[in-house]
Amino acid sequence: MMELPVDYATLRVIWWALIGILLIAFALTDGYDMGVGALLPFVAKDDSERRMVINTLGATWEGNQVWFIVSGAGLFAAWPFAYAIAFSGFYLALFVVLAAMIMRPVSFKYRSKRPHPRWRSFWDWGLFVGGFVPVLCFGVAIGNVLQGAPFRLDSDLRAFYEGSFIGLFSPFALLCGLLSVAMLVLHGAAWLTVKAEEGPVTERARRIGEIAGLASIVLFAAGGFWVAFGGLGFRIEGLADAAGPSNPLRGTPAVHAPGAWLDNYGRHGWMILAPVMGFVGAGLALAGMRWNKAWMAFGGSSISTAGIVGTVGLSMFPFILPSSFDPRSSLTVWNASSTHLTLFVMLIVTVVFLPLILLYTAFVYRVLWGRSTTGALTTNPDLY
Repeated sequence: MMELPVDYATLRVIWWALIGILLIAFALTDGYDMGVGALLPFVAKDDSERRMVINTLGATWEGNQVWFIVSGAGLFAAWPFAYAIAFSGFYLALFVVLAAMIMRPVSFKYRSKRPHPRWRSFWDWGLFVGGFVPVLCFGVAIGNVLQGAPFRLDSDLRAFYEGSFIGLFSPFALLCGLLSVAMLVLHGAAWLTVKAEEGPVTERARRIGEIAGLASIVLFAAGGFWVAFGGLGFRIEGLADAAGPSNPLRGTPAVHAPGAWLDNYGRHGWMILAPVMGFVGAGLALAGMRWNKAWMAFGGSSISTAGIVGTVGLSMFPFILPSSFDPRSSLTVWNASSTHLTLFVMLIVTVVFLPLILLYTAFVYRVLWGRSTTGALTTNPDLY
């Protein structure tokens, strides 16, 4: 068999980092889309204002969803064990997320097809549901991952999920869900200060953004305190075989270890940059809102979002999906990946196509840049 130029352990770490980058890209792009959707009923008071807010997203929302699709595809290809267990165990929750996300594009397309106020109001609330519900559920999902999912693997690697739908909404998971909402509402409000015309809408967005910024700081701090002192965390006993076969039941077992999610910060001091970005970015966004500095607000919310998402990944490494029911069944970067050849081929494909996606995205943003205005609604037939 041909020897590959990149060893198995390195490829596993590369793909862990790539999935993290894709998830951050999804949070930064589709995140402000969802944040604006969640804000729509509160920042826009009449039909022209609502149309103007919707059209701040009109040119890019479809392209932004590419990051969600690529992240899901990457997770499936790189860690099929994690994908299979998450999508089977969290089936009902994922159905709710997908139903809400389907509601969003339908609302964009149908909202302005008829002028009747009730028709448009229905689809406006559809955009709210399509923004708020997935954001809340994504945060709740992260909370459950940090707590450990209640699953086990038998000797044939068949997964058995031992939890319930209601059990997903534990106090810590709900805290993470509220943090997710606050984080992306802040990001959406910051986007409106950049893309919406100056006026009542941006003033309302700033006021709500200030509240969301404060909530992000408080909830992020509360989540960190809970992780440190609330009995959360998992640890691998001994040295894991980074180049070993992908079999979660083989090799060094994992154990539940309260406070272990902070271990990586002691071993790798540079990782503290992620939570610092979470706090500092939210502070910058809050200052930008108060001082009417749109780019400071959006830049700060982007830094905060990247920092908060990055904090989760860096805290958990090398875990991908720990098991609270049977810690020995926990999935890690070392025991749940695809084969060496699969990871290498996927890396080549990513190296070729990811820059093309980035270049195309940058081109679209450059060509279609500019503030959305209420005046354009009467002159541009292509607007929503």
